[in-house]
Amino acid sequence: MEKGLIRMAAITESDIRQLNALTLAYMGDAVYEQAVREHLIRSGRVKPNTLHRLATNYVSAVAQASAVRAMEADGFLSEGELAVVRRGRNAKSGHSPKSTDIQTYNYSSAFEALVGWLYLLGRTERLGEVIGRAISHAEAEREDGR
Repeated sequence: MEKGLIRMAAITESDIRQLNALTLAYMGDAVYEQAVREHLIRSGRVKPNTLHRLATNYVSAVAQASAVRAMEADGFLSEGELAVVRRGRNAKSGHSPKSTDIQTYNYSSAFEALVGWLYLLGRTERLGEVIGRAISHAEAEREDGR
């Protein structure tokens, strides 16, 4: 399967569904980070220091946890997506977070697992909806001063 400039190894849907939640989160972290960077650049922000500072409003554990909690509360997620979120939230990483509490960290991992799962399954439309909702949520929270 070709994806951009990188030749991707074939992986079946069954394989993806069996991946460890932390492996999904590893992928989701990279996918979401890239989406946030692209969002910021396309919105006209181009100074590297500004980009990095602004990106943290979107990719922090607090922002990601808040976004996925809001998606759960709004009924935005399907049953399959909720199952991935639960797997991500309950995954044991083997280390404790430095800059946030464990519950926030677990919800952040859940968000990243969801993003990684959708990405690896090739569900680009739904992935865009989830990422768009998370970005909008982060921007609304920033405007509210939270």
